[in-house]
Amino acid sequence: AKPVDRDPNHLEGLKLSRTVLNLDEYLPALLTQISNKWSRGSSRIFIKKFGVGINEWAVMSMLAVEPRITANRVSGVIGMDKAAVGRSLRDLEVKGLVLLEPNATDGRSKLITLTTAGYKMHDAIIKIALAREKRALSSLKPNEVSELRILLNKVRASVVEMQKEG
Repeated sequence: AKPVDRDPNHLEGLKLSRTVLNLDEYLPALLTQISNKWSRGSSRIFIKKFGVGINEWAVMSMLAVEPRITANRVSGVIGMDKAAVGRSLRDLEVKGLVLLEPNATDGRSKLITLTTAGYKMHDAIIKIALAREKRALSSLKPNEVSELRILLNKVRASVVEMQKEG
């Protein structure tokens, strides 16, 4: 291992003309910070109260919106890595919260549905999730919340298009 230069003046005399990010203005960093902090806080609450984390909750919420779908569909819509969706589904299945059935149109995939217990847990968690959303957005006026949603949906659409480009 190469020793690290610990001299605080080691950059003296170098021309430092590189561009650096302002993390309060660079939107990918800002969105990541908000998402990570919001998700971590929610996950701690969900694990403590229900024994499921934010990834499992994301999968459950997708299955409540669109029952009898494949893991691939879940991954594509919520933007979660396929491996993470698979791990979440295994955890949810072990806990009796989802049912995986053979897919008649594609023998390689399974159709996933929330069980009765899964729907009951979903209905309990969604109350907390919506209350946390309301609290997080409480400093905004209703029209600002609407505008924020519109703007974020536009950005999401652009990001989806960027993904198609490679």
